[in-house]
Amino acid sequence: MLIDLQLHSIYSDGYLTPTQLADFIAGQGVKVASLTDHNTVSGLHEFRAACQKKKIRPITGMELYVKYKSHKLNLLWYNFDFAQPELHSILRESQLRRRTAVRNLLEKLLDLKFKFDINKILDKYNHYIPLNHVVSEINSEPANLARIRKELKIKDPREEEVMSRYFNNRDIGVLRESYLDIRRIFRLRERVGGKLILCHPAKNNHIDKEIWNKLKELGLDGVEVLSPHHSYGAVMYIQQLARDMDLIETGGSDFHRYEGNNFPIQKSWDYYKIDSKYLNGIKEIIG
Repeated sequence: MLIDLQLHSIYSDGYLTPTQLADFIAGQGVKVASLTDHNTVSGLHEFRAACQKKKIRPITGMELYVKYKSHKLNLLWYNFDFAQPELHSILRESQLRRRTAVRNLLEKLLDLKFKFDINKILDKYNHYIPLNHVVSEINSEPANLARIRKELKIKDPREEEVMSRYFNNRDIGVLRESYLDIRRIFRLRERVGGKLILCHPAKNNHIDKEIWNKLKELGLDGVEVLSPHHSYGAVMYIQQLARDMDLIETGGSDFHRYEGNNFPIQKSWDYYKIDSKYLNGIKEIIG
């Protein structure tokens, strides 16, 4: 059965509404799906309703930026009570910190004579502020785009290249993600329920088994095995570790957008599908 347990909408850094996302995955043959926007649950009601119309089983989900000691990690959270006030309070705290950090960096770009209206940009986002969308707003001003092309010496700079130059540059400023203490999330999970899954753990080509063991002791339930961020070798190794450690195995496309520009591959679903039969323990999440 085809599933997709990592999808992103306009409520974080995706480009489709939750309804459009449900239409898209229905066309891919997906039967179970989770909207996992970053540090927000704002799109879940719409996604659930849209999935039900398409006969897709919706799984409550979210992706969190967390820290464990000096380690920065991403967690996927499934099947929790997203109406719980304490959860919303923690998420709002994170969102406000990110808003302040983005504003500070945008002010530095204004000092460098870029042209845009900070409030007009930020007011478009009530919850998580997606940096890729902010870059698109900046690029929409012809003078800004011309300058970026000149400084990067690239005719059609990708979002990642712009973000690296202007939002991850010590000479200008570095945008830090709004991380939540992972212990705090494990404590909150005791009250709101659900399963906590380590997200695309080999994205940076490094797996720290010792950290996995510590997280398992704290209450980690599983790990994302199938991800477009993982090489074949990483998938094999993560699968082995997951089974050795008795962790639930999940998978997701991390879909954000159609790539455009007439590329032959437009989305991970063009070359990559997630079949639940390969994922040990997945029924604990999808039923």
